[in-house]
Amino acid sequence: MDAQAEPLLRPVLRRDFSAAPSRTLYARGVELSGVWRACVADDDVRRDGVGLDHVDEHWSEIAVPGHWRATPAFSEHDGPLLYRHRFHLDTPTEGRRSFVTLEGVFYQADVWLDGAYLGDPEGYFFPHTFDITDLARLSTDHVLAIEVSCAPQRQRDAKRNITGSLQHSDMLDPDWNPGGLWRPVRVHETGPARIDRLRVVCRDANDARAHLRLHARLDVDRQRSVVVRTSVDGEIVAEQSRSLAAGLNEVDWNFDVNDPGLWWPWSLGEQHLTDVSVEVLVDGQSSDTRSVRTGLREVTLHDWMFSVNGEQLFVKGVNLAPTHQALATATPAQVRRDVELAREAGLDMIRVNGHIARPELYEAADELGMLVWQDFPLQWAYARTIRKEAVRQAREAVDALGHHPSIAVWCAHNEPIPAEETRQKTFRATIGRNLLIQQVPSWNKSILDRWVKRAFETADESRAVIAHSGVAPHLPQLAGTASHLFFGWYHGEERDIDGFAAAVPRMVRFVSEFGAQSVPNAADFMEPDRWPALDWDHLVEHHGMQREVFETHVPPHRFATFEAWRDATQRYQADLLRHHIESFRRLKYRPTGGFCFLSLADAHPAVSWSILDHDRHPKLAYSAVLEACRPVIVVADRLPAEVTAGDTLALDVHVVSDVRQVLEHVVCTATLRWVGGDHTWRWEGDVPPDDCVRVGTAQFVVPDTAGDLWFDLVLEHGDAVATNRYTTTITAKP
Repeated sequence: MDAQAEPLLRPVLRRDFSAAPSRTLYARGVELSGVWRACVADDDVRRDGVGLDHVDEHWSEIAVPGHWRATPAFSEHDGPLLYRHRFHLDTPTEGRRSFVTLEGVFYQADVWLDGAYLGDPEGYFFPHTFDITDLARLSTDHVLAIEVSCAPQRQRDAKRNITGSLQHSDMLDPDWNPGGLWRPVRVHETGPARIDRLRVVCRDANDARAHLRLHARLDVDRQRSVVVRTSVDGEIVAEQSRSLAAGLNEVDWNFDVNDPGLWWPWSLGEQHLTDVSVEVLVDGQSSDTRSVRTGLREVTLHDWMFSVNGEQLFVKGVNLAPTHQALATATPAQVRRDVELAREAGLDMIRVNGHIARPELYEAADELGMLVWQDFPLQWAYARTIRKEAVRQAREAVDALGHHPSIAVWCAHNEPIPAEETRQKTFRATIGRNLLIQQVPSWNKSILDRWVKRAFETADESRAVIAHSGVAPHLPQLAGTASHLFFGWYHGEERDIDGFAAAVPRMVRFVSEFGAQSVPNAADFMEPDRWPALDWDHLVEHHGMQREVFETHVPPHRFATFEAWRDATQRYQADLLRHHIESFRRLKYRPTGGFCFLSLADAHPAVSWSILDHDRHPKLAYSAVLEACRPVIVVADRLPAEVTAGDTLALDVHVVSDVRQVLEHVVCTATLRWVGGDHTWRWEGDVPPDDCVRVGTAQFVVPDTAGDLWFDLVLEHGDAVATNRYTTTITAKP
């Protein structure tokens, strides 16, 4: 228990634990987790079911935290539901205040205590707190009633819930409803002044000094003078007096930390973390305390090149779906494991795609040194009425997450396009037509995204903010943004990426989505014994499979068994990701600053973009990504899919190094092999730090022997060896 917070803890709450035998104590209160009661909300229930005297024994039991669909009685229900919970609360003493906090409500609610209306919170990823001091003084027995609604977003082009990919995605079951009290509900006490929000951001940092900016929203019972005390790792660094009005007060201040221990991404250095505590004192007595763990670092993004503490970093990243489709069911260990698996694959960044994740993910990223691209939960098209709420929730996102050093960039909107133009609907369109569609102004892209971007920039000047991803250069934003390029899936062949990059280099400065779907190893949900008569429509509707695209690239009818088709889909995905990543790394800083492929792992049983299935079994693509993302790789121009005997070819060979020192006396060997013969090239030299260099060119005439042709690369640097192989088929002259 935090020593500074200990004086604030009082035995304020007693509960009947016969229904819910466990509880978790926190520094300023008690968690009301366990078994609650719930029923479907209607006008009669709203009128009679929120008071103390209502009999709720016939209502269904429901777990909090949780999602209502995890309860059999509501497994197919879209709500709204009315939750009730009885508890005993000691009357607060003079000068003490009582509050109830909903840590996470999906997505909107109306809240009553003992029949008295408290408010109507909206937003799933940040807490909602209500002052219950006056009600707590009237009685010691209470009923908390919460009507929770999470309306299905049936108008896909005019969504109103700011839930992003959690209610509109091709990586989750579209029939899933995440409604419920998915995070704990707490009752706690403070003194006369309470810290309602605390925002901590590190604006800049170097070896000599780090500059932190803090913003707090302080709630006081009446006009008062308070002292705000700030500590870093237990040492007081700032103390100031403030005169506050009754109610909510916004307070800003900043300070410097000398000789800081810097936070670095794992590939660049250590992850020093720093505890920042803010304490509010009234009349010399501690009234409330809030602490966050942060890291002192400076992250910049210029022309899609990331730098951390002045060190440029080519970013290798992956898009992340929720750990579980039901956010509440994911354990901290499972959330952390996803971050570990990304790091073990050699990646530097996770893009939290279209949603804000559980708090444990950001804690794990801080500790493991993974950068985070954080999407605001806007995905595809929304109604005009959400602008004001989106701006408010953007500020809440900074309050909730701004202290995490791992977060490197905010993205206001993922693919702000209508549902009929989403990536899975554009398969029949050419890449040129899709780029042309994006030139047309729209309310989401041109207005909503600018407002949300401005809200992030106002609340957090320490990070880069982009208005949207997946939008091509367009007037008046000719600079463009991060690209989503699906060559080899929606458009053309996977080999087309190299020609596209040469023709439109601006579109490959940062590619934040690319990939291909594949069939997972844990495929019982597909009923493989029915092959080839699978329930294709069900797989398309509920498990994300894009059958029409599979028919083009890996047609099921060409395979005699389910296993053969599954393996072919995984090989196709692995080859596509490997060659795309090699192409982007070969363009390192000229002009590419990094990439994030789609995606790491499934949130439910799915035929999807992931390289790990829902049980975290690796597909073939996981090994392909690991090899392509090693710190030092050797790559060559791609061999054509087929070559003809007598063709003349020239293949440039490159070495890509992410290490921060010169690789001295490197030896690179290239060997061309065919049935009955081979030829070898050899180059020696040094490779500069953090660079991509062309080491030589292999020129040859394709042999006359029909069959397979292999081009093998071996790079020796010190005690390490990197290898690569390219293959094709020789056909006889016509």
